[in-house]
Formats: sequence, C-alpha cells, structure tokens
Amino acid sequence: MPLIRPSREEDLPAITAIYAHHVLHGTGTFETEPPSTADMTTRRADVLSKGLPYLVAEENGQVLGFAYGNWFKPRPAYRYSVEDSIYLAADQSGKGLGRALLSELLARCESAGIRKIMAVIGDSANAGSVGLHRSLGFTQVGIVESCGWKFGAWRDIVIMQKTLGAGDTLPPTGFTQAPPSPTP
Repeated sequence: MPLIRPSREEDLPAITAIYAHHVLHGTGTFETEPPSTADMTTRRADVLSKGLPYLVAEENGQVLGFAYGNWFKPRPAYRYSVEDSIYLAADQSGKGLGRALLSELLARCESAGIRKIMAVIGDSANAGSVGLHRSLGFTQVGIVESCGWKFGAWRDIVIMQKTLGAGDTLPPTGFTQAPPSPTP
C-alpha cells in the first residue's frame, strides 16, 4: 500500500496533473479548465493556512492521489465543518487507495477539531465516490439536481456527511483557527 503523508511543495506538479485529468475527462469536478500549478499552489496554501490537512498517496516516489479538507463555507460559524476533496491518478481506481487516503483525511480532520465533514460529489452517476464515502460512514443528505452543465449534459451533485469526534454533543475545543472575515 502506498504511503499516505502530508503533501509537500514538490508534489504540486503531480497533484496538478492528476486534477487536470479529472477536469478534462470526469464529472467529479465541475471545473472545465484545468488550473495551473500556480493556482493549485495557492489553493494548497489556503488549506494549510487554516490548519487543515492536505495529503498525498505516494509509492516509489510517485504521487498517485491526493485529498484535503477545506472549510465548507468561509464564515466563522462553519469553522468546525469541512468539505473533503479526493482525486486519484487515472490508473489507481479500485485498488483501495481512495479508502486509505480518505480514512487518513478523516482521522487528521478529527484531530484538528473538525466535527462534520461533507462530500459534495459531482455527478450522481459517480458511483465510485458515492460508494467510497458510504463505505466510510457517510450518509447521503441530498441531491441537487441538474446544477452543473458539463460535457453537454446537466449534472447533479450528491451531498453526503459524516460526524467526527464528539459531533454536536459538546462545545467545540481544540480547533481555534477562525476563518478570515468574508469580503463584502
């Protein structure tokens, strides 16, 4: 099994390439133009600045996938809720890598004080992502129908959630980083 570890600056070209494949060929993301390595560097820095995990799966020096959590919304009240993102290299599906990455992401988010993690899965036909999240205890809480137009068709999003740690039973502790104030 590949090593799951925190991402490093030198991983960004591989992360960018993996994500670009999904942008150009998949419906798991509704982006239509692949972001540059500079864009992905900025996005990663944003996640890390919040004290949230940004992980990669590596084997023999090759990045095979990545996963991270970012605040579900930017307002301060959401700082205990994150949305996960997970992407694998095109030839890595069905090997248990997604499960390993997401499991580690869940553990690290819980250690950071996160109480709720959401998956906003592009395309209700994305059985792999829905199944992966379900297998790790996520429950489906909704489908937003026909909200994205990609590859000549309307696409749904599936919203799933999982409670971490003490959930909503106790006041939050441990994760004190507050999100930046929203801009008007």
